Amino acid sequence: MSTGTVTAGAVPAGETTTAGGAPRRSVASRIVSRVGGGFVQVFLLALAVVWMVPTLGLFVASLRSQQDDNASGWWHIFSAPSQLTFKAYSDLLSKPDFVASFWNTVLIAVPATLLVVAIASLAGYAFAWLEFPGRDWLFLLVVALLVVPVQVGLIPVSKLYGELGVFGTIPSVVAFHVAFGLPFAIFLLRNFFAGIPRDLLEAARMDGGKEWTIFVKVIFPLGGPAIASLAIFQFLWVWNDMLVSLVFANTGSQPMTKWLQSQMRQFTGNIDVLAPGAFLSLIVPLVVFFAFQRYFVQGVLAGSVK
Repeated sequence: MSTGTVTAGAVPAGETTTAGGAPRRSVASRIVSRVGGGFVQVFLLALAVVWMVPTLGLFVASLRSQQDDNASGWWHIFSAPSQLTFKAYSDLLSKPDFVASFWNTVLIAVPATLLVVAIASLAGYAFAWLEFPGRDWLFLLVVALLVVPVQVGLIPVSKLYGELGVFGTIPSVVAFHVAFGLPFAIFLLRNFFAGIPRDLLEAARMDGGKEWTIFVKVIFPLGGPAIASLAIFQFLWVWNDMLVSLVFANTGSQPMTKWLQSQMRQFTGNIDVLAPGAFLSLIVPLVVFFAFQRYFVQGVLAGSVK
């Protein structure tokens, strides 16, 4: 006498079966399925709108005159749209020191990003797929450097820059960002490259490909998501940095963050300078984030499972 047939496939988590074999969903499973629909999307959309309110307020404040900003809040623009003007932006862009700080920010952020991506890509490939003495110990040293805070290197590096005569220059700021950005970059790319199937590399070597050819033709294209996300992370960190620039940059090499900080000594008297300056400093990383936000998720997950 048979005891019945066994159904193929596993019952989903959170569900049981009835006597007739139909799945019986638990209370928690039903709540998750209902909450996971349109309600969550509407809630997240509302949360995103609330999160963007300070940015909107900053933008509106930058379009109002100093008298209007001192007299009322930025939300009064909805009842008096005639207050909008671009005079603050034109006045700010006519300041040579601000324009110079903007280009200093570009000259610091772009090289620091490109150098970190280039060096970390090569190092990550070497740690993942090349055999050389002490490879694992060197990688453990790189991992250990992740816990070293930036503040630890400020004083000794300042003394070193002073002895070399490069203190206060743009290359010195770039070098500091590159040095402290490499440990995380190497760790991220090494773990991502290690997940690439070995058969692809072996096939390339059997076809006569050298290591450089394999890196350019195989590793670099497949590692595009991780490399792109790393570039975005590094660019945002350097663009928004103020601590390193406060220590290593002088008046001629200061980025926008340091220039804006120097304008905060008399906040009530120069809000017409701070508001448009802060928004111009914000708009570049904001555009980069919204243009490449999908790479952030891939970058966070890169190498998390192996």
